[in-house]
Amino acid sequence: MSRFKYVWIISLLLLGLLTASISCIFVSTDNNSNASGEPICRDWTPVYVDNTTGSSLDSEALVDAMAPTVVSIITEKVTRDRFFRPVPETGAGSGVIIDPQGFVVTNSHVVEDARSLQVILSDGRSFDAKQWVNDSATDLAVVLIEPREELPHAHFLVDSLNNLGRLEDVIAVGNALALPGGPTWTKGVVSYLGRAIQLDSGQVLEDLIQTDAAINPGNSGGPLVNMAGQVVGINTAIVAGAENIGFAISTNTAIPVINSLITKGFVSCAWLGVRMLTVTPAVQDEYDLSVDYGALIVEVVSDSPADKAGLRADDVVVKFESQEIRDTDELRTAIQSRSPGDTVTITYIRDTQTRTTTATLVQRPSS
Repeated sequence: MSRFKYVWIISLLLLGLLTASISCIFVSTDNNSNASGEPICRDWTPVYVDNTTGSSLDSEALVDAMAPTVVSIITEKVTRDRFFRPVPETGAGSGVIIDPQGFVVTNSHVVEDARSLQVILSDGRSFDAKQWVNDSATDLAVVLIEPREELPHAHFLVDSLNNLGRLEDVIAVGNALALPGGPTWTKGVVSYLGRAIQLDSGQVLEDLIQTDAAINPGNSGGPLVNMAGQVVGINTAIVAGAENIGFAISTNTAIPVINSLITKGFVSCAWLGVRMLTVTPAVQDEYDLSVDYGALIVEVVSDSPADKAGLRADDVVVKFESQEIRDTDELRTAIQSRSPGDTVTITYIRDTQTRTTTATLVQRPSS
Protein backbone atom coordinates (compact mmCIF):
# COMPACT_ATOMS: atom_id res chain seq x y z
CA MET A 1 0.00 0.00 0.00
CA SER A 2 1.21 3.50 -0.80
CA ARG A 3 2.51 5.51 2.16
CA PHE A 4 1.64 8.87 0.63
CA LYS A 5 -1.19 10.56 2.48
CA TYR A 6 -3.09 13.74 1.94
CA VAL A 7 -2.48 16.22 4.75
CA TRP A 8 -5.98 16.30 6.18
CA ILE A 9 -7.50 16.73 9.62
CA ILE A 10 -10.96 15.49 10.59
CA SER A 11 -12.27 17.20 13.71
CA LEU A 12 -15.10 15.88 15.89
CA LEU A 13 -16.59 17.97 18.65
CA LEU A 14 -17.28 15.61 21.58
CA LEU A 15 -18.07 16.93 25.07
CA GLY A 16 -16.44 20.21 24.14
CA LEU A 17 -13.16 18.54 23.11
CA LEU A 18 -11.60 18.76 19.65
CA THR A 19 -10.33 15.38 18.50
CA ALA A 20 -8.17 15.19 15.37
CA SER A 21 -7.33 12.32 13.07
CA ILE A 22 -5.72 11.92 9.65
CA SER A 23 -7.74 10.51 6.77
CA CYS A 24 -7.59 10.37 3.00
CA ILE A 25 -10.80 8.37 2.51
CA PHE A 26 -13.96 10.32 1.89
CA VAL A 27 -17.55 9.13 1.95
CA SER A 28 -20.19 10.59 -0.35
CA THR A 29 -22.54 13.03 1.34
CA ASP A 30 -25.94 14.44 0.72
CA ASN A 31 -26.31 16.72 -2.29
CA ASN A 32 -24.36 19.93 -1.75
CA SER A 33 -25.67 22.92 -3.62
CA ASN A 34 -22.65 25.20 -3.40
CA ALA A 35 -20.07 22.95 -5.04
CA SER A 36 -20.36 23.16 -8.80
CA GLY A 37 -18.62 22.62 -12.09
CA GLU A 38 -19.73 26.06 -13.19
CA PRO A 39 -17.10 28.77 -13.74
CA ILE A 40 -16.70 31.29 -10.95
CA CYS A 41 -15.90 34.18 -13.31
CA ARG A 42 -15.60 33.64 -17.06
CA ASP A 43 -13.79 36.90 -17.75
CA TRP A 44 -11.50 36.84 -14.72
CA THR A 45 -8.04 38.37 -15.13
CA PRO A 46 -5.34 36.89 -12.88
CA VAL A 47 -3.62 39.33 -10.54
CA TYR A 48 -1.62 36.88 -8.45
CA VAL A 49 1.22 35.75 -10.75
CA ASP A 50 4.79 37.07 -10.54
CA ASN A 51 7.16 36.34 -13.42
CA THR A 52 10.35 36.99 -11.48
CA THR A 53 11.65 36.07 -8.05
CA GLY A 54 11.36 38.89 -5.52
CA SER A 55 13.98 40.12 -3.09
CA SER A 56 14.44 38.15 0.12
CA LEU A 57 12.58 39.45 3.16
CA ASP A 58 13.55 39.18 6.79
CA SER A 59 11.37 36.90 8.89
CA GLU A 60 9.22 39.66 10.37
CA ALA A 61 8.51 41.27 6.98
CA LEU A 62 7.70 37.89 5.42
CA VAL A 63 5.22 37.00 8.16
CA ASP A 64 3.64 40.45 7.98
CA ALA A 65 3.19 40.10 4.21
CA MET A 66 1.90 36.53 4.13
CA ALA A 67 -0.18 36.15 7.29
CA PRO A 68 -3.20 38.18 6.07
CA THR A 69 -3.42 36.03 2.91
CA VAL A 70 -3.57 32.64 4.65
CA VAL A 71 -6.98 31.35 5.76
CA SER A 72 -8.46 28.45 7.68
CA ILE A 73 -11.19 26.44 5.99
CA ILE A 74 -13.76 24.59 8.10
CA THR A 75 -15.85 22.01 6.28
CA GLU A 76 -19.07 20.25 7.20
CA LYS A 77 -19.68 16.81 5.79
CA VAL A 78 -22.02 13.93 6.48
CA THR A 79 -20.61 10.42 6.81
CA ARG A 80 -22.29 7.18 7.84
CA ASP A 81 -21.74 5.19 11.01
CA ARG A 82 -21.63 1.41 11.08
CA PHE A 83 -25.43 1.33 11.06
CA PHE A 84 -25.43 3.61 7.98
CA ARG A 85 -26.93 6.48 9.94
CA PRO A 86 -25.89 10.00 8.85
CA VAL A 87 -23.25 11.49 11.13
CA PRO A 88 -22.13 15.14 10.81
CA GLU A 89 -18.39 15.56 10.58
CA THR A 90 -16.28 18.70 10.75
CA GLY A 91 -12.91 19.04 9.03
CA ALA A 92 -10.21 21.69 8.89
CA GLY A 93 -7.81 22.73 6.16
CA SER A 94 -5.97 25.77 4.91
CA GLY A 95 -6.11 28.10 1.93
CA VAL A 96 -4.50 31.16 0.43
CA ILE A 97 -6.21 34.25 -1.01
CA ILE A 98 -5.22 34.98 -4.63
CA ASP A 99 -7.57 37.82 -5.52
CA PRO A 100 -8.84 40.90 -3.63
CA GLN A 101 -12.42 39.93 -4.53
CA GLY A 102 -12.25 36.80 -2.39
CA PHE A 103 -10.89 33.89 -4.45
CA VAL A 104 -9.16 31.33 -2.24
CA VAL A 105 -7.01 28.40 -3.42
CA THR A 106 -6.93 25.16 -1.45
CA ASN A 107 -6.75 21.40 -2.03
CA SER A 108 -9.51 19.46 -3.72
CA HIS A 109 -9.49 16.90 -0.91
CA VAL A 110 -10.22 19.67 1.61
CA VAL A 111 -13.52 20.62 -0.05
CA GLU A 112 -14.46 17.29 -1.61
CA ASP A 113 -17.95 16.09 -0.57
CA ALA A 114 -18.43 19.08 1.75
CA ARG A 115 -21.96 20.35 2.37
CA SER A 116 -20.71 23.76 3.48
CA LEU A 117 -17.45 25.65 3.82
CA GLN A 118 -16.50 28.38 6.26
CA VAL A 119 -13.45 30.52 5.51
CA ILE A 120 -11.80 32.21 8.48
CA LEU A 121 -9.39 35.08 7.82
CA SER A 122 -6.27 35.77 9.86
CA ASP A 123 -8.07 38.64 11.64
CA GLY A 124 -10.82 36.27 12.82
CA ARG A 125 -13.52 37.29 10.37
CA SER A 126 -15.52 34.39 9.01
CA PHE A 127 -17.31 33.97 5.66
CA ASP A 128 -19.51 31.23 4.28
CA ALA A 129 -18.27 30.07 0.88
CA LYS A 130 -20.61 31.04 -1.95
CA GLN A 131 -19.18 28.64 -4.51
CA TRP A 132 -16.30 26.26 -5.00
CA VAL A 133 -14.93 24.20 -7.87
CA ASN A 134 -12.30 21.51 -7.64
CA ASP A 135 -10.15 19.19 -9.72
CA SER A 136 -9.43 15.91 -7.95
CA ALA A 137 -6.72 14.81 -10.39
CA THR A 138 -4.46 17.74 -9.46
CA ASP A 139 -5.86 18.08 -5.92
CA LEU A 140 -6.63 21.78 -6.39
CA ALA A 141 -9.76 23.81 -5.70
CA VAL A 142 -10.88 27.43 -5.76
CA VAL A 143 -13.35 28.78 -3.19
CA LEU A 144 -15.27 32.06 -3.55
CA ILE A 145 -16.18 34.22 -0.60
CA GLU A 146 -17.81 37.66 -0.74
CA PRO A 147 -16.05 40.15 1.55
CA ARG A 148 -17.33 43.71 1.85
CA GLU A 149 -13.93 45.16 1.00
CA GLU A 150 -10.90 44.06 -0.98
CA LEU A 151 -8.66 41.50 0.70
CA PRO A 152 -4.87 41.21 0.73
CA HIS A 153 -3.74 38.49 -1.64
CA ALA A 154 -0.65 36.35 -2.15
CA HIS A 155 1.53 36.27 -5.23
CA PHE A 156 2.50 33.02 -6.96
CA LEU A 157 5.96 32.71 -8.52
CA VAL A 158 5.62 31.38 -12.05
CA ASP A 159 7.46 28.15 -12.96
CA SER A 160 8.64 27.32 -9.46
CA LEU A 161 10.26 24.10 -10.67
CA ASN A 162 12.82 26.17 -12.56
CA ASN A 163 12.91 29.23 -10.31
CA LEU A 164 13.69 27.25 -7.16
CA GLY A 165 16.93 25.50 -6.34
CA ARG A 166 17.61 22.40 -4.27
CA LEU A 167 18.38 23.27 -0.65
CA GLU A 168 16.75 26.69 -1.11
CA ASP A 169 14.90 27.85 2.01
CA VAL A 170 11.10 27.59 1.94
CA ILE A 171 8.36 28.03 4.54
CA ALA A 172 5.14 26.00 4.88
CA VAL A 173 2.19 27.97 6.23
CA GLY A 174 -1.18 26.65 7.31
CA ASN A 175 -3.80 25.72 9.84
CA ALA A 176 -1.69 22.93 11.38
CA LEU A 177 -3.72 20.67 13.69
CA ALA A 178 -6.47 23.33 13.64
CA LEU A 179 -4.67 25.13 16.47
CA PRO A 180 -6.27 28.44 17.46
CA GLY A 181 -4.51 31.79 17.13
CA GLY A 182 -3.48 31.92 13.47
CA PRO A 183 -1.34 29.98 11.00
CA THR A 184 1.70 27.87 11.86
CA TRP A 185 5.03 28.61 10.16
CA THR A 186 7.65 25.91 9.57
CA LYS A 187 10.94 26.45 7.76
CA GLY A 188 12.88 23.95 5.67
CA VAL A 189 14.58 23.50 2.34
CA VAL A 190 13.66 22.23 -1.11
CA SER A 191 14.60 18.55 -1.04
CA TYR A 192 13.63 17.66 -4.62
CA LEU A 193 11.95 19.29 -7.62
CA GLY A 194 9.51 17.59 -9.99
CA ARG A 195 8.67 14.59 -7.81
CA ALA A 196 5.74 12.31 -8.77
CA ILE A 197 3.94 10.22 -6.15
CA GLN A 198 1.10 7.70 -6.20
CA LEU A 199 -1.53 7.85 -3.47
CA ASP A 200 -3.40 4.92 -1.94
CA SER A 201 -6.25 5.54 -4.39
CA GLY A 202 -3.91 4.99 -7.34
CA GLN A 203 -4.04 8.69 -8.20
CA VAL A 204 -0.71 10.15 -9.33
CA LEU A 205 0.32 13.68 -8.41
CA GLU A 206 3.10 15.10 -10.57
CA ASP A 207 5.50 18.05 -10.71
CA LEU A 208 5.62 18.26 -6.92
CA ILE A 209 8.07 20.12 -4.72
CA GLN A 210 9.48 17.90 -1.98
CA THR A 211 10.46 19.70 1.21
CA ASP A 212 11.60 18.93 4.73
CA ALA A 213 9.61 21.88 6.10
CA ALA A 214 7.23 20.27 8.60
CA ILE A 215 3.80 19.79 7.03
CA ASN A 216 1.17 18.59 9.48
CA PRO A 217 -2.51 17.60 9.39
CA GLY A 218 -4.52 20.75 8.70
CA ASN A 219 -1.81 22.22 6.42
CA SER A 220 -3.66 20.96 3.34
CA GLY A 221 -4.19 23.80 0.90
CA GLY A 222 -1.82 26.18 2.64
CA PRO A 223 1.03 27.82 0.75
CA LEU A 224 4.68 26.86 0.50
CA VAL A 225 6.55 30.15 0.09
CA ASN A 226 10.06 31.26 -0.78
CA MET A 227 12.00 33.80 1.26
CA ALA A 228 10.56 36.63 -0.85
CA GLY A 229 7.09 35.71 0.40
CA GLN A 230 5.98 34.33 -2.97
CA VAL A 231 3.91 31.15 -3.16
CA VAL A 232 5.87 28.39 -4.90
CA GLY A 233 3.50 25.53 -4.10
CA ILE A 234 0.32 24.36 -2.38
CA ASN A 235 0.89 21.86 0.44
CA THR A 236 -0.82 18.57 -0.33
CA ALA A 237 0.72 15.35 0.99
CA ILE A 238 3.11 13.72 3.43
CA VAL A 239 4.74 10.30 3.60
CA ALA A 240 3.14 8.25 6.35
CA GLY A 241 5.73 7.05 8.84
CA ALA A 242 8.56 9.20 7.45
CA GLU A 243 10.18 12.25 9.00
CA ASN A 244 10.10 15.61 7.25
CA ILE A 245 9.09 14.43 3.80
CA GLY A 246 6.25 16.57 2.51
CA PHE A 247 5.02 17.62 -0.89
CA ALA A 248 3.54 20.75 -2.44
CA ILE A 249 1.86 21.18 -5.83
CA SER A 250 4.18 23.40 -7.87
CA THR A 251 2.99 26.59 -9.51
CA ASN A 252 3.74 24.92 -12.85
CA THR A 253 0.60 22.88 -12.20
CA ALA A 254 -1.29 25.24 -9.92
CA ILE A 255 -1.41 28.40 -12.05
CA PRO A 256 -3.03 26.93 -15.20
CA VAL A 257 -5.38 24.74 -13.15
CA ILE A 258 -6.51 27.69 -11.00
CA ASN A 259 -7.13 29.82 -14.06
CA SER A 260 -9.12 27.05 -15.73
CA LEU A 261 -11.23 26.32 -12.64
CA ILE A 262 -12.18 29.98 -12.25
CA THR A 263 -12.93 30.73 -15.91
CA LYS A 264 -14.25 27.33 -17.08
CA GLY A 265 -15.28 25.43 -13.96
CA PHE A 266 -13.18 22.42 -14.96
CA VAL A 267 -9.72 21.47 -16.23
CA SER A 268 -9.48 20.30 -19.83
CA CYS A 269 -7.30 17.19 -19.79
CA ALA A 270 -6.90 14.29 -22.21
CA TRP A 271 -7.35 10.79 -20.77
CA LEU A 272 -6.41 7.32 -22.00
CA GLY A 273 -7.73 5.24 -19.10
CA VAL A 274 -4.85 3.10 -17.87
CA ARG A 275 -2.83 2.51 -14.70
CA MET A 276 0.86 1.98 -15.37
CA LEU A 277 4.24 0.98 -13.99
CA THR A 278 7.63 1.95 -15.36
CA VAL A 279 9.45 -1.11 -16.67
CA THR A 280 12.47 -1.56 -14.42
CA PRO A 281 14.64 -4.70 -14.12
CA ALA A 282 12.52 -5.78 -11.15
CA VAL A 283 9.23 -5.16 -13.00
CA GLN A 284 10.54 -6.93 -16.09
CA ASP A 285 11.42 -9.97 -14.00
CA GLU A 286 8.16 -9.98 -12.01
CA TYR A 287 5.94 -9.75 -15.10
CA ASP A 288 8.23 -11.85 -17.33
CA LEU A 289 8.38 -9.10 -19.96
CA SER A 290 10.28 -9.35 -23.23
CA VAL A 291 11.22 -5.66 -23.16
CA ASP A 292 13.30 -3.74 -20.60
CA TYR A 293 11.79 -0.28 -21.00
CA GLY A 294 8.43 1.40 -21.50
CA ALA A 295 5.17 1.87 -19.58
CA LEU A 296 3.60 -1.39 -18.41
CA ILE A 297 -0.20 -1.29 -18.34
CA VAL A 298 -1.41 -2.89 -15.10
CA GLU A 299 -5.09 -1.94 -15.43
CA VAL A 300 -7.36 -0.76 -18.23
CA VAL A 301 -10.49 1.15 -17.23
CA SER A 302 -13.62 -0.39 -18.70
CA ASP A 303 -15.03 1.48 -21.72
CA SER A 304 -12.08 3.89 -21.71
CA PRO A 305 -10.20 4.94 -24.87
CA ALA A 306 -7.54 2.33 -24.02
CA ASP A 307 -10.21 -0.37 -23.67
CA LYS A 308 -11.79 0.58 -26.99
CA ALA A 309 -8.35 0.56 -28.63
CA GLY A 310 -7.81 -3.05 -27.54
CA LEU A 311 -5.09 -2.40 -24.97
CA ARG A 312 -4.88 -4.90 -22.11
CA ALA A 313 -3.13 -5.40 -18.81
CA ASP A 314 0.50 -6.55 -19.30
CA ASP A 315 0.87 -4.65 -22.57
CA VAL A 316 3.97 -2.42 -22.60
CA VAL A 317 3.62 0.94 -24.35
CA VAL A 318 6.89 1.81 -26.09
CA LYS A 319 5.82 4.59 -28.45
CA PHE A 320 3.14 7.31 -28.44
CA GLU A 321 2.78 8.79 -31.91
CA SER A 322 6.44 9.26 -32.95
CA GLN A 323 7.76 9.63 -29.39
CA GLU A 324 9.59 6.73 -27.82
CA ILE A 325 8.23 5.94 -24.34
CA ARG A 326 10.77 4.75 -21.78
CA ASP A 327 8.75 5.22 -18.58
CA THR A 328 5.34 6.20 -17.22
CA ASP A 329 6.30 9.86 -16.80
CA GLU A 330 6.99 10.15 -20.53
CA LEU A 331 3.66 8.54 -21.40
CA ARG A 332 1.70 10.75 -18.97
CA THR A 333 3.40 13.86 -20.34
CA ALA A 334 2.68 12.77 -23.91
CA ILE A 335 -1.01 12.22 -23.13
CA GLN A 336 -1.29 15.52 -21.28
CA SER A 337 0.22 17.35 -24.27
CA ARG A 338 -2.83 16.34 -26.31
CA SER A 339 -6.45 17.48 -26.17
CA PRO A 340 -9.67 15.53 -25.61
CA GLY A 341 -10.86 14.31 -29.00
CA ASP A 342 -7.38 13.76 -30.42
CA THR A 343 -6.76 10.39 -32.08
CA VAL A 344 -3.28 9.04 -31.39
CA THR A 345 -1.20 6.08 -32.51
CA ILE A 346 0.16 3.84 -29.75
CA THR A 347 2.84 1.19 -30.23
CA TYR A 348 3.02 -1.55 -27.62
CA ILE A 349 4.55 -4.95 -26.90
CA ARG A 350 2.27 -7.88 -26.11
CA ASP A 351 4.21 -10.99 -25.17
CA THR A 352 7.00 -10.77 -27.76
CA GLN A 353 5.04 -9.09 -30.55
CA THR A 354 5.11 -5.41 -31.44
CA ARG A 355 1.63 -4.08 -32.20
CA THR A 356 0.07 -0.74 -33.10
CA THR A 357 -3.36 0.67 -32.34
CA THR A 358 -5.15 4.00 -32.38
CA ALA A 359 -7.04 5.57 -29.48
CA THR A 360 -9.27 8.62 -29.37
CA LEU A 361 -8.57 10.47 -26.13
CA VAL A 362 -11.46 11.87 -24.08
CA GLN A 363 -11.88 14.40 -21.29
CA ARG A 364 -10.60 12.97 -18.03
CA PRO A 365 -13.50 11.86 -15.80
CA SER A 366 -14.22 14.12 -12.84
CA SER A 367 -13.73 11.27 -10.38
